[in-house]
Amino acid sequence: MNQMKQVNLHGVNHKHEFVTRIAEAAKNTKKGNWVLGGGWNNDLWGGDLPMASWIDDVTPSNPVLLSRIDGHMSLANNVTLKLAGISNLTEDPEGGTIVKTTGGDPTGLLIDSARKLVLPFIPKVSVEERREALLRASNLALARGVTTIVDFGRYYPGESVELSWEDFSDVYQWADSSGKMMIRVCLFFPMETWSSLHDLIHKMGQVLSPWIYLGGVKGFADGSLGSHTALFHEPYVDEPDNCGMQITEREKLFNLTMESDKSKLQVAIHAIGDKANDMVLDIYESVISTNGPRDRRFRVEHAQHLAPGAPQRFGKLGIIASAQPEHLLDDAESATNKLGAQRAEKESFLFRSLLTCKASLAFGSDCPVANINPLGGIRTAMRRIPPSWDHAWMPSECLALDEAIKAYTISAAYASFLDKDLGSLSPGKLADFVILSTDSWDEFEAEGSASIEATYTGGIQAYP
Repeated sequence: MNQMKQVNLHGVNHKHEFVTRIAEAAKNTKKGNWVLGGGWNNDLWGGDLPMASWIDDVTPSNPVLLSRIDGHMSLANNVTLKLAGISNLTEDPEGGTIVKTTGGDPTGLLIDSARKLVLPFIPKVSVEERREALLRASNLALARGVTTIVDFGRYYPGESVELSWEDFSDVYQWADSSGKMMIRVCLFFPMETWSSLHDLIHKMGQVLSPWIYLGGVKGFADGSLGSHTALFHEPYVDEPDNCGMQITEREKLFNLTMESDKSKLQVAIHAIGDKANDMVLDIYESVISTNGPRDRRFRVEHAQHLAPGAPQRFGKLGIIASAQPEHLLDDAESATNKLGAQRAEKESFLFRSLLTCKASLAFGSDCPVANINPLGGIRTAMRRIPPSWDHAWMPSECLALDEAIKAYTISAAYASFLDKDLGSLSPGKLADFVILSTDSWDEFEAEGSASIEATYTGGIQAYP
């Protein structure tokens, strides 16, 4: 939510531009104040990872922390490293890495939970700013035709598990009680806090109001492809000693899933690499057989790279693949570079394979990592043509228009237990719908684009 106000490095495709934007931000920030933000993607400028030395000269008086587009890696400058006491003697925390030069000095890059070494020094975002951010984000969602979001909270490896709870009380409950909610939200909380969520649902039920639903809990199996921390069975082609990173110990992830499921909570686990997905499927299968049959709708967030046999297991176990078509646009190049063309093509974004195996496929955006734009996502799922390519990436995995729409509507509602209220225009459900600039699906399919003319929630026009 807050990322709309900080240094925006999305789309920067040149080292010089990267440094210039940070210099600009530092110049407009009081001495001693933090320069925050991010969205950088090193793959856009050829792959070189940024280092503190790139920006130290232009940020001599301000601590800096800027996250990579996927949120799994951040760049700190020298001021920040000193402030947090990170030196060549500092050891990697569990589930994270302090990237170091061959000489052993920190480069400024902090991966996953290594960021928690710096976070205590960053002043908290004020309640007013967070409330303002919700209103801005809601307006943006409505303008893109989105009426319900699933919010996994400000929860990344290394972040405090309290942030999601603070936002729930300070921001969502405030907005709800003061009549300021504009879109529906289904909230997930960090898995370690499952018992707090269990107590809350026990006390208040799953539906707090027409705007706020309590979803379930979220955990992390691995990192991201772009940060080389997605967990694979085989090493990265461009880093032959690296198979990625397991963010949460398997036993801990299993125990937390087990406890959450016993408490009838829905579980969602982030898994990107093929090995991480296999591990999560193993955990889910084991929990299902131990705790017995029920309608639990386990989710895998991203399900991005799947080893042979994994799509069949999604189908057989009834696991939801919660995927984001727009990631494919960024990842076609980088998956090919990092995994090699053959491996990338065998296992990446297997939308058609999942549906063929009778798996439940739910689409979303992963905003702010990717654009919140379902119409763009539908087009991408149908065409799979990355920028600057003139052909589809793995055309055999393209979806038909109705399959892509379904994944963004009724399947997405089903994936959050909201299909009784939302996801289709049927009697008894809430009248959440959009009006498009075209009146023909054939035209939309041919053009691959349309714009949102109006968005309605509960039958009332909410945009424009």
